[in-house]
Amino acid sequence: MTGPAPVSDTVQDAPELLRVEGIRKAFPGVVALDGVDFDLRGGEVHVLLGENGAGKSTLIKMFSGAHQPDAGRILVGGEQVRIHGAQDAERLGIATIHQEFNLVPDLTVAENIFLGRQPRRFGLIDRKQMEADAAELLARVGVDVSPRVRCRDLGIARLQMVEIAKALSLHARVLVMDEPTAVLTSEEVEKLFTIVRGLRADGVGVVFITHHLEEIAALGDRVSVLRDGRSVGRVPASAPEDELVRLMVGRSIEQQYPRERSGGTPRADGDAPLLRVRGLTRNGVFHDVGFEVRAGEVVGVAGLVGAGRTEVARAVFGADPYDAGTVEVAGRALPRHDVYAAMRAGIGLVPEDRKGQGLVLDASVEENLGLVTLRAATRAGLVDRGAQRTAAERIAGQLGVRMAGLGQHVRTLSGGNQQKVVIGKWLLAQAKVLILDEPTRGVDVGAKVEIYQLVNELTAAGHAVLMISSDLPEVLGMSDRVLVMAHGRLAGELDAAEATQDAVMALAVGTGSATATATTAPAATDAPVDNDNTPAGDAKEDSRGNH
Repeated sequence: MTGPAPVSDTVQDAPELLRVEGIRKAFPGVVALDGVDFDLRGGEVHVLLGENGAGKSTLIKMFSGAHQPDAGRILVGGEQVRIHGAQDAERLGIATIHQEFNLVPDLTVAENIFLGRQPRRFGLIDRKQMEADAAELLARVGVDVSPRVRCRDLGIARLQMVEIAKALSLHARVLVMDEPTAVLTSEEVEKLFTIVRGLRADGVGVVFITHHLEEIAALGDRVSVLRDGRSVGRVPASAPEDELVRLMVGRSIEQQYPRERSGGTPRADGDAPLLRVRGLTRNGVFHDVGFEVRAGEVVGVAGLVGAGRTEVARAVFGADPYDAGTVEVAGRALPRHDVYAAMRAGIGLVPEDRKGQGLVLDASVEENLGLVTLRAATRAGLVDRGAQRTAAERIAGQLGVRMAGLGQHVRTLSGGNQQKVVIGKWLLAQAKVLILDEPTRGVDVGAKVEIYQLVNELTAAGHAVLMISSDLPEVLGMSDRVLVMAHGRLAGELDAAEATQDAVMALAVGTGSATATATTAPAATDAPVDNDNTPAGDAKEDSRGNH
């Protein structure tokens, strides 16, 4: 354990807003926190860093009253307190933006922001005032959303900004932000940083959790590092990234993107693609999209918000319908909008929203790992549970899932371990083509490298990987080729050797051009002309090269 890092000159005389001493918290089969210390001063951004499962989320849930410590104490403004729930936290001036959204989908943005605190006039909810106040907060965070729209109609990035607006409405002195930038575009990140800097100038203390190490020096004052539920270091935010990584994972990571390429990209003439998409079109969303992915290949997909990347992936998997085009796996065309046909053909999808679309949260690790192979393990109406358990144990061990046991509910796992479970079920299904949509969102640097190594193992075994990511360095570091989408169309294709941040972004914003290094799959003849190819929704984030 290193000594406390010096507080910056700007906050060294500021009052201490929050302190925890010797906090311990245990759950069945696991000690989440073991003697953790932490403090926060006014006007400070104190970064809380650690791998998935290190105890960060457990600690901040104590600040919001969701968990109670088994030992140790929490002090607010120098006085020991017990925080039994959200109302206690709010009364003490603590607001928390959790990694997983705490919004009611069927309520409007304004109703969610002021839920339980609606302004009233003559005893009735003053909807006009509520919507005006919400509009002011939304403008403050720089998001163009009507206060009257229902949250279920918003994409992930805008939902995150609504959560931030909701937290700002509380006028808290302590603001806890759990990975607030994970789903934001570069522009939105800069807006958020401006907001945080303004709050810091007003004397607000911010607890900031992130897995983007480059954000720490840009925003933070101090860093506290947790590993395996213990405090292992307090360092200045200016500490080198390799030192932060070493504290987090207990070892150095020499290569951030360990893509293993043998003799160039595996695209020999006559080598038939495992996945071929031709002329894929969904009116108003994406148009005339065509590409190929061969065995042993990682094809990355980059693009800006609304470019249509996720929508194309879901259409290929059969989750969403499309109006024209074809999807072929190993030369065989798949029926449209048929997930089961896609799965039988060997396509797997790891969705960007792992909790909403990739997992059954109240089911166990074993049950989630066996979801895709359940039908194959059933004989005469009975499931071979022994075989399922053996397979689940093998995959969980291979992926290094940190859990109390296979019976643990997936809901209680850290984000990185949840992601391993989502990937694991497709490994059990032996998917030939694995579509990874934001595979490392909310995953710590150590777990990221583990996922990248897994991608290497898949391609070495002859599988094909289509990887969609808003993290542009990740796309460049792990792809053999990069497809760039813009406005619902494929804007260009770049080989790994020519794919740079500038080249990708030029294509993404429509200012560049690229000649495909291999012939892109031809358009299907039934693709209709679509003059309105403005993509719907904002489900995807932009390529985050740097901030």
